[in-house]
Amino acid sequence: MTIDNTTMPTRAWTPRAAVQLTVLSSAAFVYVTAEMVPVGAMPDIASDLRVSAALVGTLLAGYALVAAVTTVPLVRLTAHWPRRRTLIVTLMCLTASQLISALAPNFAVLAGGRVLCAVTHGLMWSVIAPIGARLVPATHTARATTAIYVGTTLALVTVAAAAVTIAAWATLPPMALAAGDAGSARTGQRHHRNRRLVTLSGLTLLGVTGHFISYTFIVLIIRDVVGVRGPQLAWLLAGFGIAGLLGMAVMARPSDRHAKASVVGCLTAMTTAFAVLTVLAVDRHIEATTIAAGAAAILLWGAASTALSPVLQAAAMRSAPSDPDGASGLYVTAFQIGIMAGSLLGGLLYEQGGAALMVGASAAAVAIALGAVAATRSLFGIRPGNQQEVTFDTPSR
Repeated sequence: MTIDNTTMPTRAWTPRAAVQLTVLSSAAFVYVTAEMVPVGAMPDIASDLRVSAALVGTLLAGYALVAAVTTVPLVRLTAHWPRRRTLIVTLMCLTASQLISALAPNFAVLAGGRVLCAVTHGLMWSVIAPIGARLVPATHTARATTAIYVGTTLALVTVAAAAVTIAAWATLPPMALAAGDAGSARTGQRHHRNRRLVTLSGLTLLGVTGHFISYTFIVLIIRDVVGVRGPQLAWLLAGFGIAGLLGMAVMARPSDRHAKASVVGCLTAMTTAFAVLTVLAVDRHIEATTIAAGAAAILLWGAASTALSPVLQAAAMRSAPSDPDGASGLYVTAFQIGIMAGSLLGGLLYEQGGAALMVGASAAAVAIALGAVAATRSLFGIRPGNQQEVTFDTPSR
């Protein structure tokens, strides 16, 4: 397959590409904000709707389940659509779901609004990274993906979603796949036989499960393990996101050149952070040194976990250059299953053994993923000729 030079850029970063990547990053921002609302607002949602924190945690698990089930079928169903149209449809669903959620009088209506958003969540993540990758040369895939993921760390949503929908229509090219490539995408390109992609997706599932076992209840960890409460809790939660921004900035260039080392470094940092939090959870004496160590672990966790995701998705796309959307869809499905499993396991472990058991399980799962990544060969390497060779038709707006 060949690349349509009227669509693909010849220079890495142009003003137009910067604007387009900013729009994509904004789309990521509103979607992730919508998905993760129960994490940051868990106590408030539980109080307002008179339900338990564990039940609020199931909102995240249920969202991930719906996304995992619908991602691959929707990617195949919409394979012949121009990529811009696909993205805009997902953003329209997001806008409607946030309006429903904002006006929800009870837990059931809130859950229904989240289902509408979850249906197209996986589809959005399956196409948004490939769209970004196609706006820059193939040598900058990870950096373009990282630029999009900036929005996830900034993760208001109803108005923002509507604004981003309009911006996406106005700034992005249609990106219609050529007929032959669309047909290949609809058939799935036998991604289940792509050993590199399947291995990567499996390791992603394990690592994401470990992350979300604790992340689902991060507010409770900051409050009960680190010992930070009140307004300071919100500041430390914001610090988690800011650390993620800095982590992605530091890892953006190495992610393209040294993908495996970047993944190993991020997993090592996450394992260390969870180990520190486990020790603090076992020794429940809250004092100045505990707060300092716990806060440092939270920031390290935020930096590493946020920087890791774009590296993994870029590697997934590189594993199937003729159908990056389909490969991305399988990766996103694994990611969502990991969110679901982690959320459910986190709630169960927290109820049975408290924060120490929950954070310890995260440390163990991420450590296993780290060992597996370190033992693999050629999982993150760029194969010769792997230049995301996708042809686009160029219809007018």
